[in-house]
Amino acid sequence: MTALRPSTGAAHSRILGYGGYRPSRVVPNSELVEAIDSSDEWIRTRTGITERRWATPEETVQLMATSAARDALADAGIDPRQIDCVIVATVSHMLQTPSLAAAVAHELGAEQPAAFDISAACAGFCHGIALASDLVRGGSARHVLVIGVERLSELTDQTDRGTAFIFADGAGAAVVGPSDEPGIGPVVWGSDGERSDLITQREGWPEALATGSFPHLTMQGNPVFRWASFAMAKSALEALDRAGLSVDDLDCFVPHQANLRIIDAMAKAMKLPDHVRIARDITDMGNTSAASIPLALERMRREGDARSGDTALLIAFGAGLTWAAQVVVLP
Repeated sequence: MTALRPSTGAAHSRILGYGGYRPSRVVPNSELVEAIDSSDEWIRTRTGITERRWATPEETVQLMATSAARDALADAGIDPRQIDCVIVATVSHMLQTPSLAAAVAHELGAEQPAAFDISAACAGFCHGIALASDLVRGGSARHVLVIGVERLSELTDQTDRGTAFIFADGAGAAVVGPSDEPGIGPVVWGSDGERSDLITQREGWPEALATGSFPHLTMQGNPVFRWASFAMAKSALEALDRAGLSVDDLDCFVPHQANLRIIDAMAKAMKLPDHVRIARDITDMGNTSAASIPLALERMRREGDARSGDTALLIAFGAGLTWAAQVVVLP
């Protein structure tokens, strides 16, 4: 039997550039409290959120994803024709098929790259970074565009006191390519389908369509808080260990922007040193699911809290239950 020729890629991978898109409509807590018989103080205390961004009708998932992708490509200095693969993480692209990734690739002017969507909820972007890294190192692609985009305002029940104030819209993207030195650490990821009811769609599509609406997201807040705050802290530390680092080696901690109390609880459980800068984009962006980590990174860089060469720990977690974490060197 003739042996197959193996695929060979780069020795290492890294993030070459990243960017984001924030919708134009700002929605303060005051706009939501009457429908859920609540208050601005209650929402701030519970989540740390003061306002969030919701997309206008013109700001579609494709528009937001493409805009974030253009920013990331420009930041990386990569022409769209150099992209070999496009991965889009989303749960709010309303077409089962074709993929949003293929549409974005075409709009960008990429030359027939591989393109596919992944559904890993809030953990989707970190899943995409892990896949992109392996594609580059395995030789299946040289440059991979990873996008996280959500339009969760369409899936939010504005009368649900547990979720109406949490979810938001936006997009973030990153370009992953070859590197002479390690720039993306080993991924720590997993799922726990036994607890899928903690964050889920309240209705299936047939049931929702029968009522003339989209399905709505629902969440059991207290169990999710306990799980994310402590179980995910262990996964974050495992990602550091697999990268051969400790908390003292970190410059930035960029967790999924789910809830400010969760972020603070994770930092405490991990015993992060005072010098580690922590992303807190949640306060005025809300929970943008798959888009939250690249958007938080973009903000940290803009405000001077993330600099080129910094070592950053990314961790995301959400419906599934799913999670993924890795250490990266920022471009």
